Amino acid sequence: MARTVLAIDIGSTKICAIIARIDDDSSCAVIGAGINKAQGLKRGTITNIELASKSIKQAVDDAKRVAATEVKSAIVSISGSYTKSLNSSGIVNIQNKEISFAEIERVMQTSLYNANIPNEYEVLHALPYNFKVDDQDYIEDPLGMNAARLEVETHIITTQKANLNNLRKAVSGAGIEVENIILSGYASSISTINDDEKELGVAVIDIGGNTSNIIIHSGSSIRHNEFLGVGSNHVTNDLSMALHTPLSVAENVKIDYGSLLTPSNDLIELPMIGDENSTHEVSLEVVHNVIYARVEETLMILAQFIENSGLKDQLGAGIVLTGGLSKMEGIRELAVATFDSGPVRLAKPKEMEGLFDDIRGPEFSSAVGLVMFAAKNYTPYEIDVNKHVRHSNETPLESVNVNFKNDSEIPVAPVTPIADEDVKESLVTLPNKKEKKSDEASAFNKFWNWATQLF
Repeated sequence: MARTVLAIDIGSTKICAIIARIDDDSSCAVIGAGINKAQGLKRGTITNIELASKSIKQAVDDAKRVAATEVKSAIVSISGSYTKSLNSSGIVNIQNKEISFAEIERVMQTSLYNANIPNEYEVLHALPYNFKVDDQDYIEDPLGMNAARLEVETHIITTQKANLNNLRKAVSGAGIEVENIILSGYASSISTINDDEKELGVAVIDIGGNTSNIIIHSGSSIRHNEFLGVGSNHVTNDLSMALHTPLSVAENVKIDYGSLLTPSNDLIELPMIGDENSTHEVSLEVVHNVIYARVEETLMILAQFIENSGLKDQLGAGIVLTGGLSKMEGIRELAVATFDSGPVRLAKPKEMEGLFDDIRGPEFSSAVGLVMFAAKNYTPYEIDVNKHVRHSNETPLESVNVNFKNDSEIPVAPVTPIADEDVKESLVTLPNKKEKKSDEASAFNKFWNWATQLF
C-alpha cells in the first residue's frame, strides 16, 4: 500500500518541504513541495525557535497546498554543526551457529554500548562499516551465514541533546511531529552518489548557504563526516565589503557575474553602501578575485579535512560536489586543482517521478535525499535516532518510526526467514558495569568451590 511522507530540509538559508508518495516497491513520486527563506537559524543551528517554526510552517503549508493532502509527521534534516563522530566495535557469539537478525541487532547494540559517548550527546546514526564473520572481513550482509562469532565495526554520529530538542520543538511548533532525524550530509550522499562510487570510496561535499558538510563513503557505509561553517553567503559578505555595496546587490553580483574562470576587464556600476543614490564603477576582475580567494580557501580547508581523515587513499571515485555553490562557473576546475584525490564530479539529486523543476538543482540534494531515505535508500543496517535498528529489507510498516518512551518498548523488525523467537526478541538490554563485575565474581566463586572439592 502506498504511503505519503513529508521531508523537511532545514538549512541555514532556506527551508524545503517535499511531500512524496512511496509505493510498495520503494519507488517515489513527488506530489508537493514548498520552499521558504530560513529564519531563526545560524550556521545550521536554531537560534530562535519561534521564527524557525514560522519558516518551517510556511514551507510545509505550501507543500500541502500543492499536494492537496494532510501529513502529520516528517523526516527532518539536521546540520553537521555540533556533531561528534567516533568509531566503535562489538563482538557476540552465535549460539545457533546461524546468524539471524537478532544477532546482527545484538552486535550493533554491543558496539554502541562499548562506545564512549558523552552524557550531553545523543546517537544520531550508528552505521556499521565492517561485519566480520569468524575471521572473514568485510562481509556485505551476514544474515543467514553459518558462524560461531560475529563482529562489527561501527561509525557512530552523535549530536548534542539540546540541539536535537530545539529542532524537535521548532518542528512541533509548526504542527508537525518529528518521525526521524537524518544528518543533512548523509541525506545529500543518498541522493547524489551511486553504488559504484560507494564501493570505490567517495567524498561528498555539500556547500550550502552558510555551511559545508563533508561525508566520506567507503564500502557499504559512511566512514567519516565533517562540518565547516562556511558557505556561499560568505562570498556575498566578502563582495559587499570589498565593493562597498549593500548585501542584496552583492548577492546579485555573485549570481550574475560570479565565475572562477578567467576574469573580464568590463566595468559594472553599483550603488554605494549607506548612500544608494550614488554609484561607483567596479571592475569584474575585482569581483573575480574576491570570489576566487574565498572559494579557494574553502576548498583548501575541505581538502585538509580529507587529509586528516586518514581515508584519502580510499577515495577511488574521488570527490562529488553538490549544494548551491557547486553551480558557480569554474568550480570543478578549481576543485580538481585543489583536491589531490582523483576525479571531481558536480552532482544534482537523482531523478524522481514528479520532481519539480524548482527542486532539481544541487541545492536540493539534501531534501531529495530525505525522501529517498524514507524509501529505504540507506545502508543495509543502521541504528537511527529513535534507537530503532533499520535494515534495507524492512517493510514500509516497520520503517514508520515512533518515539518510544524507553528501549524496552522498541520492537524488532522481522526479516524473512528467521525463527519466531528471534522476531519476538527485543533490543538487547546490556548489563551495566557493576552487574558485569558481580556476574564475573559469582562465576569465579563457583569455579573456586568446584576446584577445592576436586582437590
